[in-house]
Order: sequence, then structure tokens, then C-alpha cells
Amino acid sequence: MIELNLPHYPFKIKTVGQSKQIFDELRRKYVALTPEEWVRQHFIKYLTLVKGYPSGFFSVEREHNYNDLNKRTDLIIYSRNLKPWMICEFKAADVAVSQEVFYQIARYNLSFDVPYLVVSNGLEHYCCQKVNDQFHFLDDVPEFENVS
Repeated sequence: MIELNLPHYPFKIKTVGQSKQIFDELRRKYVALTPEEWVRQHFIKYLTLVKGYPSGFFSVEREHNYNDLNKRTDLIIYSRNLKPWMICEFKAADVAVSQEVFYQIARYNLSFDVPYLVVSNGLEHYCCQKVNDQFHFLDDVPEFENVS
């Protein structure tokens, strides 16, 4: 897998047949090691080990309905009062973080109305904060201690 613009973490990886799987500590099982999953697993480790987010507040691949279509968010992080607080959308490192990716996460946010959105392809990371119905880019993802 490609080297990302995130700290390196040791992961449990195994080969099954001709494909590789990575152990997802949140789901407590091995999942297909796709380029997008590689980014997700790194970013989850970054959030927990660097930013202090408790993994118990994470939900991976949560289903929601948008325009009568079933969708899945890559990662939702809940606040201390257990309300959706941040949505993260991950792309493979070779996928550009385009305006369409921001449209995608904004559409998902219609179901959750969270104050923070994060988009990352492992090389570029963007965090936006909703203030008065407008999103503003931040320099970094906030520390969890600042979560209400």
C-alpha cells in the first residue's frame, strides 16, 4: 500500500486467497484491504492516538437514507452527549479530493446535521466547521477535548 501523509501505524494484515485483509479494531474483524480502507484505518488511528478521540464514539459504515437511497458514511464520530458530531469521508490516495467529494459529504450531512466534516484521501486532509449554516475550512481537525 502507498505511504500516506499520516503517521505510520502497525496493523494486523493477513492474506486470504489472493486478497489482503486488515483487522479493523472498531468492527473487531478483518475487512478487505482496499486503498480506501487503508486511508480509513490510518485516519482512525490518527484520531484516537494523536487527537485523543475515544474509539467508543466512532461508527463505521453507518447506514442512512438519502433521497430514498441507502447510503453508508465512512465514519461518524459522536459527541459526549451521543449526538452525531463529525462525518468523515475517505477516498483512496489516487482519488483527488474534488468538489464532488465535498458535495457527497454535504449530502450525507443532510441526514445528520453535524458541525464538522472531514475529507481525506490519506495525502490531503480537509476539515470544515459549520457556523451559521456555512462551512469554514479549519487548519486541522479539532482535538477531542474541545468536543461538547
